[in-house]
Amino acid sequence: MGLDDNSVVKLVSKEGETFEVPLAVARMSELVKTMIDDEADDDDESPDIPLPNVKADVLKKVIEFCKHHREETMNDIEKPLKSANMSDVVQKWYADFVNVEQVLLFELILAANYMDIKPLLDLTCATVASMIKGKTPEEIRKTFNITNDFSPEEEAQVREENKW
Repeated sequence: MGLDDNSVVKLVSKEGETFEVPLAVARMSELVKTMIDDEADDDDESPDIPLPNVKADVLKKVIEFCKHHREETMNDIEKPLKSANMSDVVQKWYADFVNVEQVLLFELILAANYMDIKPLLDLTCATVASMIKGKTPEEIRKTFNITNDFSPEEEAQVREENKW
């Protein structure tokens, strides 16, 4: 018989927590889609898809994104970004979705990249870009808690070589 869009797939997080997800939602991930297609040849049971690189709390957010994206497709993100405010770039739900702590945002980027979910990767990377847009190097360092390891002489040389 095989799987159809009404089937349920079990995504298993790094910690072993299982999330039952509709097949149509799970297929937004190219990684999961490939694993499902490989599993579908074996049996008709809903497959367990291990995602050892994705924590449970991050996987919950990824699933939330995928479910919403099936109902309301995200607007294309214009490049370069037209605004540092994500509400001007994408619909409100998506802007609110990425309005999270930096640690979670970067974990979402890693999960989107690992699971190969292009719209989520685009959204999260655009969010980081919006955090940088229009800022000086010092402001960017402060935003991302980056230590300046250049000596004053090295910094002056880099600034001289990269004048805009």
